[in-house]
Amino acid sequence: VKSEGPKLVPFFKATCVYFVLWLPTSSPSWFSALIKCLPIFCLWVFLLAHGINFLVSHRSASRILAGLIFSAVGDAFLIWQEQGYFIHGLLMFGITHILYSSAFGMKPLDLKAGLLMGVVSSCCYAFLYSYLSGPFTYLVAVYIALIGFMGWRAVAGVQLCNDLWTWTKLSACVGAMLFMVSDLTIALNEFCFPVPYSRFIIMATYYAAQMLIALSAVETRDEEDFRKRS
Repeated sequence: VKSEGPKLVPFFKATCVYFVLWLPTSSPSWFSALIKCLPIFCLWVFLLAHGINFLVSHRSASRILAGLIFSAVGDAFLIWQEQGYFIHGLLMFGITHILYSSAFGMKPLDLKAGLLMGVVSSCCYAFLYSYLSGPFTYLVAVYIALIGFMGWRAVAGVQLCNDLWTWTKLSACVGAMLFMVSDLTIALNEFCFPVPYSRFIIMATYYAAQMLIALSAVETRDEEDFRKRS
């Protein structure tokens, strides 16, 4: 963790800039889009700083980088969500969750974690359903299924009971959970009722989630050794 900290300094600075400027959402502009996306750009740089060879040889890392790219596009769309680009942002983040799920992989399967995540996702959609109308009735269902699947694959990678975990796997798990909290807050605030301090909750959990998922791409232990132990 200490060796990766200095590479994340630009991300922390960019995040501070976002919260210090706190540009009003009522007047979207390319400048506000840049400020919002800047921390994610810094995470691109964080992964690229490990070298192209690293990204090529670690498919999970390259998929996480691709997910961060789609996330930035989604962030830009959401700046203009009041102008009708909310669905576009939803689509970009749906692709992000597919890429993250692919990066986390399907081993170990851990069906218990999958069942638990399925129950949680179903409960969330059941609560939101009565507030949804039109295309959002099925779009939100698909999105919840995608982020729930991503959460399952992240949780499944952490095998605490078997002492097979690594800090990168734990980072992915916590990041996925924070991403779900961020998106649930967006859904509640957008479709159900005003959530106090919603923007702060959404962005704080979102930036933390993206940072932790980006960190999970960094291998600190020999991958073959981990496979043998699992």
